[in-house]
Amino acid sequence: MRTASLVPYAYALPAVAIMGIGLFWPVVEVIGLSLFELRLGQAPSDGVWRGLGLFAEALADRSARASMLVTLGFAALAVTLEMVIGVALALAMERTVRGMTALRTIFVLPMMIAPICVGLIWRYLFDTSYGWINAALRPFGLEQIWLADPTLAFVAMVVTDVWQFTPFVFIMVLAGLQGLDKSLTEAAEIDGARGWQVILRVKLPLLAPILMITLLLRLIDALRGLEVIFVMTFGGPGLATELFSLHIYKTAFIGQRLGYASALSVVLLVVVSALSVALLMLSNPMRQARS
Repeated sequence: MRTASLVPYAYALPAVAIMGIGLFWPVVEVIGLSLFELRLGQAPSDGVWRGLGLFAEALADRSARASMLVTLGFAALAVTLEMVIGVALALAMERTVRGMTALRTIFVLPMMIAPICVGLIWRYLFDTSYGWINAALRPFGLEQIWLADPTLAFVAMVVTDVWQFTPFVFIMVLAGLQGLDKSLTEAAEIDGARGWQVILRVKLPLLAPILMITLLLRLIDALRGLEVIFVMTFGGPGLATELFSLHIYKTAFIGQRLGYASALSVVLLVVVSALSVALLMLSNPMRQARS
């Protein structure tokens, strides 16, 4: 009997072991590399032991701090807009009407496009001479040099991310709305609740676990963003759009400091993990979902 109870664990063990190695071994490797001053292409055995020295350098590095501030500001603004717009769209398209299926399909198309293609699309849309955005603004005298101005380049980066990932929030919230018990909203309407009262006091509280999980997933993804901004601006002008992941890339493959780039990667891992744990402790969505 005891042997039979261990059979499911025996079947699951290979998959768990493979996933564990795939998930944790790279983390162990990058932590090990972060303790050595190592050049790209240099054998690990030739690295110079620095201990925690590279982490101290990372904390004192002005460009690293600037990139982290850009990343946090970008994540905060973009994810907030995505949550607000995505929830609003899901609430607006909750009811089934003619043509709604086609509209829902159109809304999720941006999320299906490869990030590199998204970066190219919006780079050309924001082009000063030939971009469609300036072409639409030119009759009103409002055309801008979008990607050459620090503030406008940051705005362009946020707009691009909102366009690409609002559909993710939309899908998650719409699925949650369709899974709600309709008797609860009907009971609220019988008690006299109307419109915004039903949304604010019934639907959104019930959706809180899904909203928090969606927020957490988008925040993690925004903090480690790289591909789109790599193609759009490569972090320019100056450091205005240099996300921390892009700073790590430049450190490793342009500066060729693999050890220091590994230390920066560990710093990013710690920041993302700390924010994720903080959000989970504040909300505990899984406990709410079970209750």
